[in-house]
Amino acid sequence: MIIACTNVSSKENFKVMPTDNNTTLLSEQEWKAKLSDEEYYILREKGTEKPFTGKFLMHKENGYYTCKGCGEKLFKSDAKFDAHCGWPSFDAEIEKGKITYTQDNSHGMQRVEITCSKCGSHLGHVFNDGPTKTGLRYCVNSVSLEFEPESTKTSDTMTIGGGCFWCTEAVYSRINGVLKVEPGYAGGHTKNPTYKEVCTGNTGHAEVIQLTYNPSVISYLELLKVFFATHDPTTLNRQGNDVGTQYRSVIFFHNEQQKQIATEVISELTLNQIYKQPIVTEIVPITNFYNAEDYHQNYFEENSTSNPYCEIVIQPKVEKFEKLFKNLLKGK
Repeated sequence: MIIACTNVSSKENFKVMPTDNNTTLLSEQEWKAKLSDEEYYILREKGTEKPFTGKFLMHKENGYYTCKGCGEKLFKSDAKFDAHCGWPSFDAEIEKGKITYTQDNSHGMQRVEITCSKCGSHLGHVFNDGPTKTGLRYCVNSVSLEFEPESTKTSDTMTIGGGCFWCTEAVYSRINGVLKVEPGYAGGHTKNPTYKEVCTGNTGHAEVIQLTYNPSVISYLELLKVFFATHDPTTLNRQGNDVGTQYRSVIFFHNEQQKQIATEVISELTLNQIYKQPIVTEIVPITNFYNAEDYHQNYFEENSTSNPYCEIVIQPKVEKFEKLFKNLLKGK
């Protein structure tokens, strides 16, 4: 029976990296503002929580254990086992590259520290005394983790506006896991508006698409990454030559989780200075959605050879998407 996190054995099943391999997303001041005192002590100062006190020690639910610092998925629930050591234990990271391994000679011991490769947060240590075929025991602080339950939904809904809905529909209809794309109008005060009324800018609506997608195939986060990569979120009420509040950049969230993910994505894009100008994308609750007229449905596919707008504006967006997100295309 394993009773403590002791020195690592000489046989290693992982690659120890230099201490500067991690990427820090925030300044220390920003980390202090984001984390509680205990979280900061463990994630940033490499502390250790008291044994047999962590909330995930005996946790059994199916899903994913994510980094408390940045939300990156690190371990799957089927890798978790009871090591009787006082801390949550896993026998493998979810995929290679998620965790960085660094030699740790502190406290008179020779151990291997594990940190999140994305944000550099301290997780715990890894040992070569695991009971499964991997031979590894990732000994992790509960404080370093969050948990994301495995989705049992077969479909979910997303509503976004990124300029002309002909463009966004053409992009999202090509994504594997997207079951349906409906162009329409959202966020305004006029009931059942027409396209002509929305184009005046007086109804308050934005041109949007409403997606039905399979979250076990494509995640909300991945769909948001496509959103920000295929339109300009820094131009207020405008996309290219399309000008007006109906062309505003907007995310209509359907629940608090969507709101949180959208907020975190914008924060990360801002911190990493991905855009030269500030992001002006609105994040607001969905209050209404009206389907656009039939002739707007599947517009690009139906009019790509007859409407110059399709060739000049939409086609380059589609080509950019297909180049950046080859792995998300249907049929791949």
